[in-house]
Amino acid sequence: MSKSFTLKDCCDFQEGYVNPSQKQPEYFGGNIKWLRASDLNNRYVYDTERTLTEKGFESAGKSAKLFSKDTIAISKSGTIGLLGILKDEMCGNRAIINIHVKQNLSNLMYVFYTLQHKRNELINKSGGSIQKNLYISALETLTLNHVCKDDQTKIANVLSTLDQKIELNNRINAELEAMAKTLYDYWFVQFDFPNEEGKPYKSSGGKMVYNTTLKQEIPDGWVDKQLNSVVERIGTGLNPRDNFKLGEGNNYYITIKDIEQGRIIFSDKTDRVSDVTLDIINKRSDIKVGDILFTSIQPVGLTYLIHEKPVNWNINESVFTIRANESLVTSEYLFKLLSSEQMKVFSKNSSSGSIHKGIRHGVLKNFVFAYANLSVIKKFTEMITPLLQKQYKLEIENNNLQSLRDFLLPMLMNGQVTVK
Repeated sequence: MSKSFTLKDCCDFQEGYVNPSQKQPEYFGGNIKWLRASDLNNRYVYDTERTLTEKGFESAGKSAKLFSKDTIAISKSGTIGLLGILKDEMCGNRAIINIHVKQNLSNLMYVFYTLQHKRNELINKSGGSIQKNLYISALETLTLNHVCKDDQTKIANVLSTLDQKIELNNRINAELEAMAKTLYDYWFVQFDFPNEEGKPYKSSGGKMVYNTTLKQEIPDGWVDKQLNSVVERIGTGLNPRDNFKLGEGNNYYITIKDIEQGRIIFSDKTDRVSDVTLDIINKRSDIKVGDILFTSIQPVGLTYLIHEKPVNWNINESVFTIRANESLVTSEYLFKLLSSEQMKVFSKNSSSGSIHKGIRHGVLKNFVFAYANLSVIKKFTEMITPLLQKQYKLEIENNNLQSLRDFLLPMLMNGQVTVK
């Protein structure tokens, strides 16, 4: 390891500046990707949530220019230190700083991992009396421990290999999720489940009957049911209040911020609880294999299917745990029903609250859907289960890869571990 040098020695910096007026609809919906802090995911950024027209981009002024492809974006305010490697040209808003790494002097990915490793240092360097902001001057003085580019490249390759595998698994899981959704919609929205001859029911002329409750035609023999009639139990976790304290112990305390669709995110940001507290929460939630987690406040309706009995985690009061009545439905079918677009619309329209909108489990139970029969549901379950199991295995693999990466990152950066 050689003496340290700074980001200023090997990088150029560019402030974001595009914050177009929301009152100008002609500024939005064009072909220019508009990068905001919410688009940064500490991974590659291929796309953005919103886009601008040429007119919207020009509103920033004549000096405005796009962030280049294969550069690093970092959030300078709000949640400071969120990162992304841009895989396309984008314009950045005022909460973003763009970092262009001079490839002849340093390795792009090594700089990216240095910024990850030294995020707390950057937060501490941020200035401002009311709202903290990360300034270019603070970035410029950040040190890079490995001056030799070959050493940087070796370290970056180790960490990148892990991240690339995680990214690949995420793409596979996105495809599996899309396949599972298409299959559910094909059977239970379009009503083209296989008939007795193996042909799609509705498309092959299967008899449809108008249902006055659902206000639509459904297959002959199907009925309308409330969610309450196919659910054995709806429970919740427990909020701290007078029950326990957060931050004591090594068990994860899962809230809505830790749940994405079909995933639980175990991270340093997840609250922790002690073994004693975990036992207290377990008695309330009573989570079992096959239960479905359902977020009850914004974002309402994110779901997760429990594949294994939780060992070192449990949920808070804002997360429902829903158990199937197996005499009528399977857990896998119930999971897809609770994840369906119909449920999302119902949850949104049924949510209430002045500050944080949410849905009560008494209201959720009133959701009405077209019910086939257990035989059809079991056939659907046979097809969907391999997809769900594959997704779960890849999530477990990703958790292990992330743990390995997070374990290696500080040791590689500090020189405790070297790459031969």
